[in-house]
Amino acid sequence: MIKAMQPRSDVYAGDSREVLQTLPENSVDLIVTSPPYADQRKGTYGGIRTEDYVAWFLSISEPLLRVLKPDGTFILNIKEKVAHGERSTYVMELILAMRQQGWLWTEEFIWHKRNCYPGKWPNRFRDAWERLLQFNKSRKFNMYQEAVMVPMGNWAETRLKNLSETDKRRDHSKVGSGFGKNISNWLSRDKAYPTNVLHLATECANKSHSAAFPESLPEWFINLFTREGDTVLDPFMGSGTTLFVSRRMGRHAIGIDIIPEYCEMVERQLQPVETVRYSKTEERTHAAC
Repeated sequence: MIKAMQPRSDVYAGDSREVLQTLPENSVDLIVTSPPYADQRKGTYGGIRTEDYVAWFLSISEPLLRVLKPDGTFILNIKEKVAHGERSTYVMELILAMRQQGWLWTEEFIWHKRNCYPGKWPNRFRDAWERLLQFNKSRKFNMYQEAVMVPMGNWAETRLKNLSETDKRRDHSKVGSGFGKNISNWLSRDKAYPTNVLHLATECANKSHSAAFPESLPEWFINLFTREGDTVLDPFMGSGTTLFVSRRMGRHAIGIDIIPEYCEMVERQLQPVETVRYSKTEERTHAAC
């Protein structure tokens, strides 16, 4: 009997731009990360200025492009800021710059924060959402849509109860898109494909990091874009949420963070699972998984 391979977790302490240069080319199946946003996390990550953000991030996305497999996916959680009464355009500028760098911007998911606190300013309301941008190296990438299907829900009991003749055939689109539908196809199904809006609560109990996202966020994308034994990378590891979820789901995980305290904390919490720790000053070698 062949024993299943134990998921491996590699923790790197250092600047992502430097650490990524040491990782093998085309070795990562999925990148899921939430970098510090412009002018935020000044006490830990320095607070990259809005006008410098695109150039700064391109120096990281370039080696990410190198380590990602041709059929892999990059999910970037990011949000523009509001300053002087208007929204910044740095996220849109970053998307365009990454396309010039060689990335394909293939999809955009929206994270709806179900437990977002209410708020009001003179000219706007509090945001209850964040972007999850999907980038790929090629148009043919691994995607396992059945892994994230959701229950049909109560709407099917009423919507599918009394079908019209139109519902029973492939009706042409009323908006001229060319796409039609046959609603009767869903009569015998108990699950449906989700939309690109994720309704997830924020992380409220994690006091060790100021911007930890919920485990259900990386979990959803790990299910969608990887299989057991694949490799998941978070170049801004923080409190290690992506690594913990990857380990639990049987994936190999790589985490990088410039804050040594976060690396030490994640390393402790990952035990007794095999964890390889690398410091910024040590010679680093990484075996491809």
